[in-house]
Amino acid sequence: MWWVGSWRPAVALATALLVFSSLVAVSAVAWPRGEAHAATAAAPATTVPGQEPAVIAHRSATDTVITNDIRLELDQLGILHGEETIRFEGAAPESFTRALTATMLYDTDHDRRFEINGVSAASSDGATLPLETEETDGALLVRIPTEGTRGVRLSYRVSGTVSEVAQGVQLEWRAVGAYSHTVRSTDVTVTAPLPPEALSCLAGEPRSAMYCTASDMGGDAVVAHFLQADMTPSDRLDIVVNYPPGTAEGEPILTRRWSLASAFQVTPATASVFGLLLLVLVGGLISLIRLRGRDERALREEASQGDHAPVEPGEHGRVRFAPPDDVHPGQIGTLVNETVDITDLTGAVLDLAVRGHIRVEELPHEHFTSVDWRLVRLDGPPGETLLGYEWLLLDALFGEKRTVRLSEIGSPRHCADFPARIDRVREELYRDMVRLKWFSRSPNRERGTWTVVGMGLTVSGVVLTGALAVFTTAAFTGLAVIIAGAAVTAGAQYMPAKTKLGSSVYAHTMGFRDYLLSQRAQSAPPGQRVELYSRYLPYAVIFDDVDRWADILAAAAIADLSPEELTGDGLAWYTGPSEWRIEDFSDSISTFVVTLTGLITNTRRVRLLNQLQRSR
Repeated sequence: MWWVGSWRPAVALATALLVFSSLVAVSAVAWPRGEAHAATAAAPATTVPGQEPAVIAHRSATDTVITNDIRLELDQLGILHGEETIRFEGAAPESFTRALTATMLYDTDHDRRFEINGVSAASSDGATLPLETEETDGALLVRIPTEGTRGVRLSYRVSGTVSEVAQGVQLEWRAVGAYSHTVRSTDVTVTAPLPPEALSCLAGEPRSAMYCTASDMGGDAVVAHFLQADMTPSDRLDIVVNYPPGTAEGEPILTRRWSLASAFQVTPATASVFGLLLLVLVGGLISLIRLRGRDERALREEASQGDHAPVEPGEHGRVRFAPPDDVHPGQIGTLVNETVDITDLTGAVLDLAVRGHIRVEELPHEHFTSVDWRLVRLDGPPGETLLGYEWLLLDALFGEKRTVRLSEIGSPRHCADFPARIDRVREELYRDMVRLKWFSRSPNRERGTWTVVGMGLTVSGVVLTGALAVFTTAAFTGLAVIIAGAAVTAGAQYMPAKTKLGSSVYAHTMGFRDYLLSQRAQSAPPGQRVELYSRYLPYAVIFDDVDRWADILAAAAIADLSPEELTGDGLAWYTGPSEWRIEDFSDSISTFVVTLTGLITNTRRVRLLNQLQRSR
């Protein structure tokens, strides 16, 4: 290129062109003689490409010519020492702002950071000037008070400008990030322990790919020179100088730019932590499977012990009902699925009826009204002791009364705290599981504890992931905590585990269920079928086979009971109105079960809605 021989002719020619263009502009505009005017400089672009401009422009007198002579010295430790001589030909502005680049784009994932320190300024006569500095938009803005001066000297040190390349060492620095005023000429000289081997420069708008006005390596090729003429506040000047290996030490200071991809970066460390947490999850799952496997093993080995008629010899050659392990209908559902369901409570009510503690009286059907029943509380067989949950269930149904209509149960007029009483029944059933040593802890509390733990772990994982995403690149690790929390929350319902005894009782109960669902269960001796089949009926409610067993019980009553026994009353624990017949028993008891189940369900639903409204 034409300027490679020497940079001085280039400077002279550029200056002459600028003076000539200024004279032409003045004559064309025809300003009034002797009238001073001022121009406001535009805001300079940011020193970090791709971001919004940083406004640091100030007014400048039109007759003031500003030049800047920048001397940069790179030492062997890779520190760049800068000294700038800013001169004003004419009235100096009140202040002059210089932007020193602190951050630049490096690649798609990183920013390059420059550490700037030791910033100071002095007037041309050597007096120290007070500086104002401000970090904004990836630049250190240095505001120098320049009013009444003919020039200032700005000094600073920069680290992070050096990097190793294949051919040696490369210096890369934005020599000028932005000015507050238009600068007529910017002359940059770079010295280093060894002579430069190559150089390059870019100037103009931040996204411009224009080469600077001039650049060369001096007459003896021992320094790097760069020249840029007429730099407006929005212009920048980037320089690159290559040196031989060993010229200076140092490497670029890189910071990872935040993005979803970088925040969730998969590294050996994050992958290891993620894998460790998943391993803990798998270990917990294996332990849960082993506990659940105890039930499966018990079913295979012990279910047959309950698959037979649930009777034992009684007095006078008769047989007596004896369910496996003396499991009551209300306990079965809790044992099987670790939850006290509404069906369990319905089966318990029917069990109390067939055992003689409640008599169910179907009332005459009134016109345009649904069927209703009267429940009568009885003393029960002599010597029979009720379980704790059975006492609470009777108290929930009757309170202080001896008779109550089924339609009245749950109404505020009959019992204002009926839902609370039902909840106490459920809690007592859960305590029964622990008392009988079928569970080591209450299944309900076990589920609740693990649900709270899982939800807390999930929330902690979300917070942790967010914090890691903002401040680190290890957010991927936090996902494992979220997954663990979600898995624990979802698996909380499976956390209650039966004891060895509980698994054995569970197997016997499942064998008893298989027996009741088979044809073999209809082999009770004549004369005792009504009594035994009545005892089977509550269990059939739990096993969802109530319709079939109601038909079987009605058929047995027709076959075994005399016409006098069937007239009016039908069964000892269930009676119907005058027009009722035993053939109607199946429909009647099915309707009773459905009605009672719906009543308890609706009562609990209303209580939950009231609790939600009170919480709001």
